[in-house]
Amino acid sequence: MIEFDQVSKSFWTGKNRKVILDQASFRVEPGKSLGILAKNGTGKTTLINMMAGLEKPDEGRIRREGRISFPLGFMGGITPKLTGVENARYIAKLYHLDEDYVEAFCRYLAGIDEYFEMPVGTYSAGMRARFSFALMMALDFDFYLIDEGMPSTMDVGFNKRAGSAMKDRLDRATLVIVSHDAKILEKFCSSAGVLKNGKLYLFNTLEEAKRLYNYDADG
Repeated sequence: MIEFDQVSKSFWTGKNRKVILDQASFRVEPGKSLGILAKNGTGKTTLINMMAGLEKPDEGRIRREGRISFPLGFMGGITPKLTGVENARYIAKLYHLDEDYVEAFCRYLAGIDEYFEMPVGTYSAGMRARFSFALMMALDFDFYLIDEGMPSTMDVGFNKRAGSAMKDRLDRATLVIVSHDAKILEKFCSSAGVLKNGKLYLFNTLEEAKRLYNYDADG
């Protein structure tokens, strides 16, 4: 369970204060994957980081129960000087998982061939995203936090493997996906919300959320 109780968060931009959340209260229940629609610049990453415990609210309380992932794309636990192999085995050790399994899973899912033996700091942005996604899917969490969905790639094989991994996690875990693109949420989310002007509006269906989101985008 992830629960926000009267949570507020804002930043000073140098000219004005940008409000991310204004006394927001909501709960993400186990087994009910949530997709949140939010335009770029409205605080998607900040919201996900607060769910993960990487950022603190200005006011209010955030409660977390269960194993909650780092956000997809967060590279805080990855050492650029180490190879993909070394990073995968190091993270496996931190989470008390079988190192051979995590290495093999990441190697298969990322599909970056010989680059898996090279330092992560030499990877392109796309390869880093694929490696980060593979590493997240290799670990066992109750809640997976996804900022903007799966890595964008033209590799059909990777797309199929990544989609299969996400669907497999839905059998035993809960996804929270925050994105500006409703299409990313359609395959995985049972409920949806819209982050707008510091408020999070929750709906039972994605279609209801899309109506508010599209109205806001058009207006």
